[in-house]
Amino acid sequence: MTTHLTPATAAPAATGFPDLYPSRGATEVTVPRQDPVVWGAPDAPGPFEPLDLHAFERDGFATVDALLTDDEVAVYRRELDRLVADPAIRADDRSIVEPASQEIRSVFEVHRISEVFARLVRDERVVGRARQILGSDVYVHQSRINVKPGFGASGFYWHSDFETWHAEDGLPRMRTVSVSIALTENHDTNGGLMIMPGSHKTFLGCAGATPKDNYKKSLQMQDAGTPSDEALTTMASEYGIRLFTGRAGSATWFDCNCMHGSGDNITPFPRSNVFIVFNSVENAAMEPFAAPVRRPEFIGARDFTPVR
Repeated sequence: MTTHLTPATAAPAATGFPDLYPSRGATEVTVPRQDPVVWGAPDAPGPFEPLDLHAFERDGFATVDALLTDDEVAVYRRELDRLVADPAIRADDRSIVEPASQEIRSVFEVHRISEVFARLVRDERVVGRARQILGSDVYVHQSRINVKPGFGASGFYWHSDFETWHAEDGLPRMRTVSVSIALTENHDTNGGLMIMPGSHKTFLGCAGATPKDNYKKSLQMQDAGTPSDEALTTMASEYGIRLFTGRAGSATWFDCNCMHGSGDNITPFPRSNVFIVFNSVENAAMEPFAAPVRRPEFIGARDFTPVR
């Protein structure tokens, strides 16, 4: 059963900051969004046009069909391949491997271990859009490359990123945006991103306590922070599901509270992308709202230096 809460029922967290979005309790709860979606002025200068920001406000996402040129994609693909093939990177805690195949699934903090991806983070086409949406300077809360090789790479189950970032990293407000930039063709069959349009307007607080070191399991297979089948059915019936396809070099920007996921890739065609999470410098992480310990900094940054 899902309980409906209003801000008046939200209890203060151990951080001393009111917990506007309670989660990981005895029951699943829903809370209306208490924060803006687009924090910046609609006519603020930047790569997004006002109509793009309006669509982002309404749907929770915006797409850019050709963020990168073919030549740029080739540079980032080579760097992704280099990182995945590097034994030192594979042995690093920042690399997550598939449980079955033992192939690399994700490499975190790529903007710190690769100057090539650091330049992408600083690219005005990328960080400029984050500043427009969040209405402030931004820092990188998380970055990673996701690798979905063909023939069985597993997907990411339905979830709201903010639910995890709030519960386990201590982000107090919904002032965070992600961009997924395709480095391979995103077909409708190779495990592409799915989002429920409009789901960003309602927070779903999941039931169940957060185990210590939950990240070690959740980065391979989500458990804590997973919505119930009942809640997902209700949300999908209300919002529908949008599947994102596109050429290499296309990008999808999406709000931190979008309900999203992706399926397994059982095709021969790999799907790889670079994933960057920008958080407002005015929304710096506190102590976790619903977890016994912080996650490692390579997953939830504690360096709030603005991207320049």
